[in-house]
Amino acid sequence: MKIPDTQAIIMILIMAAITYLVRALPFLLFPGNKKTPPYILYLGKVLPFAIIGMLVVYCLKNVSVLQSPFGLPELIASIAIIAVHVWKRNTLLSIGGGTLLYMFLVQVVFV
Repeated sequence: MKIPDTQAIIMILIMAAITYLVRALPFLLFPGNKKTPPYILYLGKVLPFAIIGMLVVYCLKNVSVLQSPFGLPELIASIAIIAVHVWKRNTLLSIGGGTLLYMFLVQVVFV
């Protein structure tokens, strides 16, 4: 049996420490006896929507409507995501279903 590489173990430990620190940081900055500042509450409300908007722009930025398949897989998947979200109001279901639909379209239908 081969002994794991020391560099890989160090990298894993550093990643674990950083992940733990990022998760613990809000509890260290705002202990239970302090009231959360209003600007943090505001950011907690608006940032998820801003991040989703940035992801949509990032995902659609390289779509070419001048070359085959003319952006049809992206359009179909986007419409499906919107329809499922309006229907079920479940972000995980709509994004997951849209991703699966998009992958099916680009790998099977629009080859």
